[in-house]
Amino acid sequence: MFGIDNIDKNLNVFEGRRVGLITNQTGMNSDFVPTIDVLKAKTDLKALYCPEHGVRGDAGPGDNVDSYTDSKSGLPVHSLYKNGTGIAPTQEMLKDIDVLAYDVQDVGARFYTYISTMVQAMQSCKESDKEFVVFDRPNPISGNIVEGGIAGGDFLSFVGIAPIPVRYGLTCGELAKYLNDKMNIRCKLTVISMSGWKRDMFWQDTKLQWIPTSPNIPTAETALVYSGTCFFEGTNLSVGRGTAMPFLQIGAPWIQDPEKLADEMNKLKLAGVKFRGLYFTPLADKYKGELCGGIGVCITDNRNFRAAETAVNMIFKIRELYKDKFEFRSPDKDGRYWVDLLSGSSLLRESDSVQKVLSNWKAQSEEFKKKTEKYYLYK
Repeated sequence: MFGIDNIDKNLNVFEGRRVGLITNQTGMNSDFVPTIDVLKAKTDLKALYCPEHGVRGDAGPGDNVDSYTDSKSGLPVHSLYKNGTGIAPTQEMLKDIDVLAYDVQDVGARFYTYISTMVQAMQSCKESDKEFVVFDRPNPISGNIVEGGIAGGDFLSFVGIAPIPVRYGLTCGELAKYLNDKMNIRCKLTVISMSGWKRDMFWQDTKLQWIPTSPNIPTAETALVYSGTCFFEGTNLSVGRGTAMPFLQIGAPWIQDPEKLADEMNKLKLAGVKFRGLYFTPLADKYKGELCGGIGVCITDNRNFRAAETAVNMIFKIRELYKDKFEFRSPDKDGRYWVDLLSGSSLLRESDSVQKVLSNWKAQSEEFKKKTEKYYLYK
């Protein structure tokens, strides 16, 4: 049962108070009633706030989302995403509410922008003396597995807003509690917990229906592999945007022998995954309309599969086989490489060894897991 399913036990949080809600198409209870409708019926809901992709999931990746009036609820919608980055709620946006609630399904990956919106909203609530309430939801890729390096310093951005690993193994409610302390936000925070969720669950174990969290995360399996293959967004390879299997297939027009690449990857005998050679034609983003050769990532065991480790091995193998073609995307206007922002440091781009990267990341992720255990809300 989602946090929103437990609202009747927590109505005292909202009693006599004006409420705002950050949500999107994933904000529904287990009976598929939108959280907007639930709060409108049970609280004094005054305003909506939308992250990337819009409050109804009607905006594409990176699309500007303008403020408007929601036709169904009649409520004002304040945009928290413009010009490719997040916008913290302003005091003007928050002046007519007392409580700002958050109900958005997370995917468990640091670079997914919804948690960045959550952090910015928590900071704004502290500045404006508003309470922040998280309706908790499952981490769909397990609450037990932590992977990747911790972002920090010049590598913090809207795709890595906090000093956490790529795959952080917390629910959004647990993450909010941790970051409220770690980042010294200190907002008044309430987490409305789920019922029945256990840390070792993947989404498939919950028996709940998956609602696509964004256009290129159509399935829970996509969410699992995304926490690694999103690194390829920082390279000159396609991640299959605009196909039926985004992030589950990686390729480029200059990969002429997909079967060889798949064979080389399978020789590594990585846990929980197999690879197959394939061709695909992206309908969006890099190589739009061009035939690409590449490999498909076939997860065989969720519990043993390590998304970040797999993606790092893929990057090094492709760089080895196609050294004259492979490139990391050029730096932005601030001189920062996109892959550095995604991975949290320059290590992946600059290292000459898979093991150097993975051993460094393992140490960081193990330390992070120990630090966050006291914030666990679920066994």
